[in-house]
Amino acid sequence: MFSPLVTSHWLPEDVRVSGLPAGHLRVAVDHTLPESRSVSLLHLTTGPAILRLTPARARELRLAHGEQANTEDARARIASAGLSLTDPDHLFFLPLKERSALATEASNAHTRRLTPQDAAAFAAFTESAPSEELDEAYVELDHWLVFGTFVGDMLASAASMYPWAGTKLADLGVITLPEYRGRGAARATVRAISAAALRDGHEPQFRCQVHNSASIALARASGFTLLGNWEVVDGA
Repeated sequence: MFSPLVTSHWLPEDVRVSGLPAGHLRVAVDHTLPESRSVSLLHLTTGPAILRLTPARARELRLAHGEQANTEDARARIASAGLSLTDPDHLFFLPLKERSALATEASNAHTRRLTPQDAAAFAAFTESAPSEELDEAYVELDHWLVFGTFVGDMLASAASMYPWAGTKLADLGVITLPEYRGRGAARATVRAISAAALRDGHEPQFRCQVHNSASIALARASGFTLLGNWEVVDGA
């Protein structure tokens, strides 16, 4: 269903997740994980779960690559090590059919890539956006890829991406000003930036908190499908 870029990162080929009993997970030890993601747990929508660990964390938790473990036991080991996991995020990706549709989709005349020359418009946008959404979405003009949709001269919606952990996944954040919501600006922005990322050989990754109903609706309206829920070691 998803691109090999997605499955190779989130679903290691040498870790079999099919056929796991309920309440169990599979361990994947990955030496490429940064310390900030040294422990993470992905619950796939289809049921199985994958616990990803750095080699050091695997030794600390006494878990081996490919091992099947009881989920509650693994959580107990994580807690006993003085670690905690964040609240889960939804992880959305474009299925293969939707990726193909984006390649031929006509662009919105009011949506385009943003550049440093849009600094004034972007500054006005961030001044008008809710501060908590700015913190959560992490949309910045100096990110790797930035797109926006305008209503007249006003930037109504903006999205930015940056490469995820040295991979070809492009993590997406998007904000739409409250007064312009419900007009399709956010969807147009997400579709446009996703198409640009795909043309560059990257795979759009849409993350949002599981209780953020507006972001969930936007992801689905923009063609994304839920891969699963992801928790990561809390570095706070």
